[in-house]
Amino acid sequence: MPDGRIIFSPIPNLILTRDVGTTINNFILLNKPAKKARVRESLLMRYIFFNHDLFEAYRDNILEIPDSEHHFLRPGEEEDNRTTLEGGDVMMVSKNHVLIGCSERTSPYGANEAMKLLFENDVVEKVTVVKIPNKRDFMHLDTVFTQVKRNVWVLLHSIASVEENKFNNPIDFLVQPEPKEQTEIIQFYKDKSTPKHFKSMEELFEDISQKDLKSTEPTQFIYSGNGVFPFDAREQWTDSCNLLAIKEGVVLGYDRNDNTVEAFKAKGFAIVKVKDLINDLENGKVDADTLTDTLVLMPSAELSRARGGFHCMSLPLLRDDL
Repeated sequence: MPDGRIIFSPIPNLILTRDVGTTINNFILLNKPAKKARVRESLLMRYIFFNHDLFEAYRDNILEIPDSEHHFLRPGEEEDNRTTLEGGDVMMVSKNHVLIGCSERTSPYGANEAMKLLFENDVVEKVTVVKIPNKRDFMHLDTVFTQVKRNVWVLLHSIASVEENKFNNPIDFLVQPEPKEQTEIIQFYKDKSTPKHFKSMEELFEDISQKDLKSTEPTQFIYSGNGVFPFDAREQWTDSCNLLAIKEGVVLGYDRNDNTVEAFKAKGFAIVKVKDLINDLENGKVDADTLTDTLVLMPSAELSRARGGFHCMSLPLLRDDL
C-alpha cells in the first residue's frame, strides 16, 4: 500500500525449481527445505504433485522424507539432527544410480532418510553420498559440478579430490582442516553390500561414465576458471559449474565466466551466444537435432542475482535414456 503496509506476503520465489522435488524413474522425491524462506515453495509443489492431472501417474509414488527419530522426540532442541534435503543436492546420473550431496542445505540425516526410501521402494540400485564442505559458497551439490555429456563433467577442482593437495604447504601440517571442510564420497547399495569409498570426484565420475553410462570414450573434466586461482573460486560463485545439458553435449551457462569458457574451448566445444543461436536456428543455418559439443551463453546480469544457475532453474519431469 502507499503507506508501506503489506496486504499479503510476497509470492514465493519459484525461480530455482530444482530444489522443490526430484523425479527419479517413476517416483517423485519431495524436498525438505533447510531455510524457512523456502517452506512455502515446498508446500505449493506438494499441492501440485498430489493434485495436478499431470502427476496422476505419480500419485502413489511420492516419497516424503520424515524427521529423524531424535528430532521427532525433541523438536527444536537438536538442530544438528535436523532432517533436511533440497533438490540441488539430488542428481540422477543413470536409471539405477542417484547422487545425494550432504551440504549446507542437505543434512546427513536427510541423505540417510532419502536413501532408505529409494532402496525400500526399489527406485534405484545404488546411492552415492557426496559430502561437500558445509559452506554458503557451495550450498548445493550442483553448484560444484554438473554433467555435460556421458563422458564429460564440469567441476570445481579445489574440492574435487579427497586426498590430493592435502599437505602441499607447511600450514597444512600446522593447521588441520575442519572435518566439514573435507570432501567425502561413499557409495551405498540396495543389497546392503559393503559401501565403497572414492578418493576423488574424478574417480567417481570415471566410474559413472564407464560403468553406468557405458561410455566408450575417455572421461574428460572441465574445471571452473580453468582450474586457476582465484578464477576457479570466483567463477564457481557465479555458477560456472551449474550448467544445464538440454541434450548430450549442449549446455546452457552464464556469459560472465570467461576462464571457464576458455576451458570449454580447450576441450573442443563451440561457444555461442543464445541470441545468435536462436537466429541461426530460425534461419536454418543450424539444425537442433545435429547440434553437439556447444556451450550456449545466456545473459547473466539479472539471473545470477538469484544465486543459482540453469541447473537450479530446471525441474526435469520425464527423462530420456542416455
